Amino acid sequence: MVHQIAIDKIKILYLDDELHSLHAFKAMLREAYEVFITTEEERAYELLAEHKDIRIVFSDQSMPTHSGTDFFEKISHLHPLPIRILVTGYSEDEQHIIDAINRGNIFRYLKKPWSIDMLHRVIGEANRSYVTTSLLQQKNSELTEAYAELDKFAYSVSHDMRGPLAGIMSAMQLLRMIDDPAEREEIVEIAINSAERLDRYIINLHDYYSVRRGQLTIAEINLLALKQELEQLYEAIANAKQIQFSISLQNEEPFRNDEMAIRLILTNLISNAFKYQKKSSGPKYVEVAIEVTKGTAVFFVRDNGIGIKEYYLDEIFTLFFRASLDEAGSGLGLYNVKSVVEQLGGQISVESTVDVGSTFKVVLPNK
Repeated sequence: MVHQIAIDKIKILYLDDELHSLHAFKAMLREAYEVFITTEEERAYELLAEHKDIRIVFSDQSMPTHSGTDFFEKISHLHPLPIRILVTGYSEDEQHIIDAINRGNIFRYLKKPWSIDMLHRVIGEANRSYVTTSLLQQKNSELTEAYAELDKFAYSVSHDMRGPLAGIMSAMQLLRMIDDPAEREEIVEIAINSAERLDRYIINLHDYYSVRRGQLTIAEINLLALKQELEQLYEAIANAKQIQFSISLQNEEPFRNDEMAIRLILTNLISNAFKYQKKSSGPKYVEVAIEVTKGTAVFFVRDNGIGIKEYYLDEIFTLFFRASLDEAGSGLGLYNVKSVVEQLGGQISVESTVDVGSTFKVVLPNK
């Protein structure tokens, strides 16, 4: 009968040239741990490459072709995370121990024979060290990523807020010098457009921080009421731009999720669909379709706008991404959408053809 390895078992590797030591080691520990044994150094490297989650490596010090210190020195560069424990059946001199510590960066030094209690104790200590080191590495990686994001964020904020503010300030200065009512009306319109652009950017910043906080409130959502609200919200812009706007709803089951998150997703995608419509004449549309079943909700946002170039499709969800510096967007909207979708345990995809249009598809669990 084949027994499955428990997914929470710690993985351990032991390299030794003595088969009886390897088999005794595995016999003592196989019930509590997943143990890999080998007499060959090359096989040890293969096992470490195949099983990235090996946490603890034991190695005998005195072997025919190499020493445990040599082996540990190599893996400390190739596989730095596993905790290294050196074992020997002999009394090593002080220099060998110093070499093992300095070159192999070993965690412990053990002498044979060992008891099962000793092994469990040492493995427990080594595992705690592994967890601590792994968490520290993860936090350092997150910190490095956060600093890089902060640098990009600071530049983007200064650039994107300066533009609208400069537009408003220039318009106000011109108003002081112009008396013609028609010209003044044009300048006021420029100031209003700049203020609206700044307001959209601030809303996206607010959404960005809401996403980062990661707070969700799961409850049943009245999708019919949300549909009617969105229709009213976009009615004016649809009429002004002569865009046919429609929302279809197939709601076979009650939908449970975070309502604020759903609003953020839909308003960003719908607003983009309106923003990137063609300027030429001809029929224009923005269509939203919502389909809810027992386990899943699927949201489609379709348009026949300018579309997205194929080589940008993998980048549009990146923080602060814009196709050009002249692009009016903040580079936050689609990043926020994808972050929220993933936070909800869902997926987002896009299909787009230049001058034909785009379709965004969001699949979310019905919680």
